Amino acid sequence: MSTVLSEQELDPAAADYPAVALFIDGAWVAGSSGRREPVYNPASGRVLGHVPHAGADDLQRALEAAQRGFGEWSAWTVDARAAVLHRAAALIRERADVIARTMTLEQGKPLSGARGEIMGSTKLIDIYAEEAKRAYGRIIPFERDVELSVIHEPAGPVAAFVPWNFPAGSPNRKIAAALAAGCSIVIKASEETPATACELVRCYAESGVPAGVLNLVFGVPAEISEQLISSPITRLLAFTGSIPVGKHLAGLAAQQMLPARMELGGHAPVLVCADADPLVAAARTAAAKFANAGQVCTAPSRVLVHESLHDRFLEALVEEARNLNVGDGLQDGVTMGPLANPRRLEASAAFVSDARVRGAELATGGSVINRPGWFFEPTVLAGVPLDARIMLEEPFCPIAPVVTFTDLDEALALANSLPYGLAAYAFTESAATATKLKHGLQAGIISINHCGGSVPEAPSGGVKQSGYGKEGGLEGLHDYLITKRVSHRLA
Repeated sequence: MSTVLSEQELDPAAADYPAVALFIDGAWVAGSSGRREPVYNPASGRVLGHVPHAGADDLQRALEAAQRGFGEWSAWTVDARAAVLHRAAALIRERADVIARTMTLEQGKPLSGARGEIMGSTKLIDIYAEEAKRAYGRIIPFERDVELSVIHEPAGPVAAFVPWNFPAGSPNRKIAAALAAGCSIVIKASEETPATACELVRCYAESGVPAGVLNLVFGVPAEISEQLISSPITRLLAFTGSIPVGKHLAGLAAQQMLPARMELGGHAPVLVCADADPLVAAARTAAAKFANAGQVCTAPSRVLVHESLHDRFLEALVEEARNLNVGDGLQDGVTMGPLANPRRLEASAAFVSDARVRGAELATGGSVINRPGWFFEPTVLAGVPLDARIMLEEPFCPIAPVVTFTDLDEALALANSLPYGLAAYAFTESAATATKLKHGLQAGIISINHCGGSVPEAPSGGVKQSGYGKEGGLEGLHDYLITKRVSHRLA
């Protein structure tokens, strides 16, 4: 298995990797802690650069800047804020090719996927900018001499935390929603993919976001979360990440009675019904499963196939997996890059080993690829026992476990049996079955006859232990607003 190389062994692309810094109160700074950590290229295992850690003084300055920035930004008209956001989206699009290369260097996904992520996230910025103009209140008929109304206002300074798997999409979801609503924000992006976040923040700053409104920090997650969430300045917590970390942060927020928005992990089932086209289902499932090397919270991760279609579906899924071109995401023709870090490589091997020990059949893949970097073969497992770890724990890796079912109610019960509820998918040519599935599946995101994940036009978010709150659409904007009821006696 590949291991991390010495920090002295710089990646050849290090010369082109942007410098990483904290952004506090409108200035790029190295931070006061003196600590830093290396950033690696997952396609080589070599060092690209270093990310500085924020110290307690840096975080306090960021919080105080956000407090001042909120006072200014929330007083701007919604049209003025929207104009700045539209400029930021346009500037990110102009720089998409450069930012995409940076993202591929530090996260690993193919260049086309990186560029697609960036362009998609700019659409979200534009949507939020316009939805903010429609965050209407209402007048409620009441007594003749009393005007009863409902108004919406920005929640206040936001503390946000985002992971490494979508280095542009995740930060933009938080930043765009907060700024469109009139909030300021202190965002901690991932230390593993910091340069992408820096380039995005640079675009916002150059587009006219006032100093203090947007602050970017990196560092020790536990230290940063404790200080930001416990501060009386912070008025909203927004987090994307794992369920265990989400529960911990939600607990910290509860101590402050701080509203929280949690987009947590998933374990998305795919139900391939008896009347589905197994070849179409296999192709679309594979495209979603192996995108970003399986490191997607909404990725299909348990495939439940009607027994009558199993053989044809499995054969087609295996073929799709074998046809993937795994390699450095900067190279032409690569369709799946490396895993983002050695942790995911080790987890992938452990999932396969556990499933095979329990009796699963290895249909294809299953091994670490013997080359520099953190590459794992696209893998399909058949006949996977329900007690295998891959069937119970969020995998976040390029492994597709396949099991059969005979009865749709049985399949629904199995699909809903885990505490996760982020996404679920199904394939059927029956309108009646589709209706049963969309009402019966316990998930916040449901797609029929494809494996569509989050989209900027509509809300995304989980149920059960996959979190609460929404991102995208009008609902995502409203998560950053507070609602006031006002009664005004006129005489």
